[in-house]
Amino acid sequence: MTSVPNKFLLLALLVLLSVITFLDRICISVAGPRMQAELGITPERWGWILGAFILSYGLFEIPAGAWGDRYGRRGTLTRIVLWWSTFTILTGMAGGFVPLLAARFLFGAGEAGAYPNMAGVVTQWLPNDRAMAQGLIWSASRAGGALAPLLVVPIQAAYGWRMSFYVFGAVGIVWCAVWWLWYRDPEKPAASHGHQTPWTLLLASPQVRRIMLMYGCYAWASWFYFSWLPTWLVKGRGFGEDEMKIFSSLPFVMGSLGCLAGGFLSDAVVRRFGQRRGRSYLGATCLGAASLLLLATAFTTNRDYAVALLCIGFGVLDLMLPSAWALCLDISGAHAGAVSGAMNMAGQFGGFLCTTIFGYIVGQTGNYDLPLFLIAVLVACSARLFFLLDGGESIA
Repeated sequence: MTSVPNKFLLLALLVLLSVITFLDRICISVAGPRMQAELGITPERWGWILGAFILSYGLFEIPAGAWGDRYGRRGTLTRIVLWWSTFTILTGMAGGFVPLLAARFLFGAGEAGAYPNMAGVVTQWLPNDRAMAQGLIWSASRAGGALAPLLVVPIQAAYGWRMSFYVFGAVGIVWCAVWWLWYRDPEKPAASHGHQTPWTLLLASPQVRRIMLMYGCYAWASWFYFSWLPTWLVKGRGFGEDEMKIFSSLPFVMGSLGCLAGGFLSDAVVRRFGQRRGRSYLGATCLGAASLLLLATAFTTNRDYAVALLCIGFGVLDLMLPSAWALCLDISGAHAGAVSGAMNMAGQFGGFLCTTIFGYIVGQTGNYDLPLFLIAVLVACSARLFFLLDGGESIA
């Protein structure tokens, strides 16, 4: 018999992993202005470097999520974190466009499946507090995003931008050792051990297709914050590096609070008013408001007001996130890794399009605000799709 783990320690390890995930992911965005200058990389090429991670991350999301469903989370998460930590370190060794592009593509392939497998752990051990647990995990990711500029800028000022990748990669390797030594997968009934994922059933479901399209549209906004925000602040609105360090952290602080509040709020509304209001109505309302705030940012010429609108916008956007992941778990049954992997895969493809198209729009027009109009429209589409979802209709 597999003993029930200490749930507080389990959640603490997942929260810490989420922090590390975004430290490694946002590190390149914060170091971006220095890296572009030193390596001579144009905005168009920088968009491809940012997009290479997202593309490979999306391609491997479903296989990595399904692998955890079938073979367990202990080994799967250990492999995932060890792989991406290695390529975080190798990112710091890159000397030009091609090796950097390759390192980021392989980094994304390794990190794929991290959040679907964390969601699978939540489904197995915390079934009655799904949104709360997802809220804590995603709040931690935003805390990692907020910490990244505060850590990367001083490290690169003292030791160069490469050192930040070495430090963050080493932290991930330490987490791997702790997880492998402590965590054990729950035992499965003999009839379900090594079950196959029913892909025909999943992909034929209107719920799955709709949740994938919703998340793909939403991700245009989140990946603007993850990838282009520091460059937007420096080159689009004229902030210095020290100012950028603070102002690129603030949206993630708001996002962390939004995720935390959204998790508790979603579970509370579900218990009081049911699945539709607690998941779909709440998520759609947040996305609609975030779309309006992005439009307001694009129209605002005052740079301080624009940053304030972006901060509020990310907080509202992330108030939705626990509802999306909890709804995914609500409908997926025993296939949490596969379905959440499909949803997150669609999100990465949306993010890939955002990061690359953003670079081409800026390269052709020199205007860093113009892409925000397109992003706002897609977030509005995401709000409509979220409203049509129903977590009460399980697909398995």
